[in-house]
Amino acid sequence: MRSKADLMTTTALPSPPPISLATKIREGYFSGPVSAVVTIVCAILFAYLAYVIVDWAFLSSIWSEADEPLCKEASGACWSVIDARHRIIFFGLFPYEEHWRSTLACIVMVITIVLSCVPWFWSALRLSLLWITGFGIFYLLMHGGLFGLSVITPERWGGLALTIFIFAAVSLIGMPLSILLALGRRSKLPVIAKLFGLFIDFFRSLPLLTILFTAAVITPFVLPDILQGDKLYRVIVGFAIFFACYQAENIRAGLQAVPPGQVEAGLTLGLNYWQRVTRIQLPQAFRNSLPAIVNQFVITFKETSIVTIVGFFEILASGAAAYGTGKWTVHYIEVYVFIGLIYFIFVFSLSRYGAYLEKKLRVGHG
Repeated sequence: MRSKADLMTTTALPSPPPISLATKIREGYFSGPVSAVVTIVCAILFAYLAYVIVDWAFLSSIWSEADEPLCKEASGACWSVIDARHRIIFFGLFPYEEHWRSTLACIVMVITIVLSCVPWFWSALRLSLLWITGFGIFYLLMHGGLFGLSVITPERWGGLALTIFIFAAVSLIGMPLSILLALGRRSKLPVIAKLFGLFIDFFRSLPLLTILFTAAVITPFVLPDILQGDKLYRVIVGFAIFFACYQAENIRAGLQAVPPGQVEAGLTLGLNYWQRVTRIQLPQAFRNSLPAIVNQFVITFKETSIVTIVGFFEILASGAAAYGTGKWTVHYIEVYVFIGLIYFIFVFSLSRYGAYLEKKLRVGHG
């Protein structure tokens, strides 16, 4: 008599053959006359648009600062402004002879962000040490004061380095704070839960620009001199609180998705509160809320451009200064395209890494 496994093997239906790429294209884009016409028209428009962009950006463009006079007759982009003014875009008001420090600081911070994506660093201790070390080196290179480096105060920072500094500082302060806020709002003590909820909802209800303006301009009239600090640091703290409140709601949603039975199992095993949080709840909360968490980092990097409103010379303000004088005033499009490309590289990299993690961890799949 055959076993149940043998019966299932003999009666199983054969798997359907894989669908070829040509079949997918035919069924998806040429399934009928209307679909075929729409596909062909869109393909022609896309090819024409691609040709126009390539011709403007590469084929008919001017690249060298020395060839700037040719820009008046050229039909393409005048990248001469980038060749001549790229230092202002990248370094802002940072002293010219110290640009190597700003460059090295940016490289260190980018390496820190990349290493954060390596699974070996995915523990609270290793990730904390990595970011504290990387950010400490970044700050030392930018500020100086040790190892023979001259002191360069924050009001002279600018360009891409200042954008990366603000993003890194907000992430370093805001991420631990967001975890504490999320845990506080889920506290079993009603008073604590209400206070944390009020704090989060208050800052989430305010525009970011209002928070930054308050930190930069109004705070000095309220706090004593010893607590004021530099304007840049006050803005970063306000930005970090805003970031933490939004990120806390993402983490709280992930915590709510953790089955209560797992927490009860931790109690049965004798785990204390922090052991249950760090070993059971938070790892699953980060996995459950991964798309929203990554999206908040992407939004934060783009929102660093708002600090120009309160008087900081970040990359967008540096770009305005790059084309704002002399013969370069007519080439603002090239400057903003170049800055947009920089933002695209960082944001696209973050979003693609988030998509990779979602696929690897099977977020949203059964």
